[in-house]
Amino acid sequence: MSTQPPHTTTTDAPLPPRDTLLRMFLQMSQTRCFEETAARLFTQGKVHGTAHFCIGEEAAGIGVTAALEPQDLIYATHRGHGQSIGKGMEIRRMMAEFLGKATGVCKGKGGCMHIADLSAGNLGANGIVGAQLPIAVGAALSTRLQKLDRVVICFFGDGASNEGTFHEALNLASIWKLPVVFLCVNNQYGMSMHVGDHVNVPDLSVRAAAYGIPGWSADGNDAVAVWQAARRAREIARTQGPCLLVANTYRIMGHSKSDNNAYRDKAVIEQWKARCPIKRLRAWLLERGLASEQELDALSARARHDIDDALAFAEASPDPEPAAAFTDVYA
Repeated sequence: MSTQPPHTTTTDAPLPPRDTLLRMFLQMSQTRCFEETAARLFTQGKVHGTAHFCIGEEAAGIGVTAALEPQDLIYATHRGHGQSIGKGMEIRRMMAEFLGKATGVCKGKGGCMHIADLSAGNLGANGIVGAQLPIAVGAALSTRLQKLDRVVICFFGDGASNEGTFHEALNLASIWKLPVVFLCVNNQYGMSMHVGDHVNVPDLSVRAAAYGIPGWSADGNDAVAVWQAARRAREIARTQGPCLLVANTYRIMGHSKSDNNAYRDKAVIEQWKARCPIKRLRAWLLERGLASEQELDALSARARHDIDDALAFAEASPDPEPAAAFTDVYA
């Protein structure tokens, strides 16, 4: 069972501007702090239901969203807090939504698995595996019919690549040459099943060939490599039609907050923790003299402050009124 992602930063592609790199480091740090805080809230009994955390996958979400333009749209996954932060959603209102508060981005009705913010270009997420794929095709068709200069990024996991919706969506998008990037965050596990046990190809991106569209993989723990791959994918989608990009990463935590990871080799988990995408980006920036220790420490402290502030805002926010359950039911 391989644990090493196949690709790293390429030297023949443009690098992100310095301000973009620093924003990526900040947002990846915010994502990590958000997830750690959210997990703690569950242990304290302050949140009910479930949640799916993206600790260890921060580069796959932030690297992609940093490569987009403001007008672009995304469909997030149910493990999409990083994708939402990267797309510019207000963290205070995200935390309020997580706690089911009236000030939440969806008025406390969506929770972490159904978060959306049209003003930020996040068309939403849902708990149905693979459901966002054909919906993203619809958004891309709308973009084409309106002759808009934007692309749709559809995030999904390796498990969703075996859903019928994956094949239907890629097939239809390829026929109509729609401006959509199918972005597979391959975190190695669909619930408790390793990807090697449910897909008989070592690289999921080769599936693109069945639909006559470009497909390739990137090291999903290398934020710069993800950014480079996402910029390339965006340009292909904007000018030629759909493509499939796979970001190979690893799910450090269990499938959901109630999964204790009993089915996985703890030594492998520790190996992937050593490849932490935040630490890798920090080292990369320092090696190239693009940031100082003091600058990066300040950004890490700012990330911690932003999440603490968001939590204070959420905990001080009111619960929705019972009558609110009858609003927003129909469009």
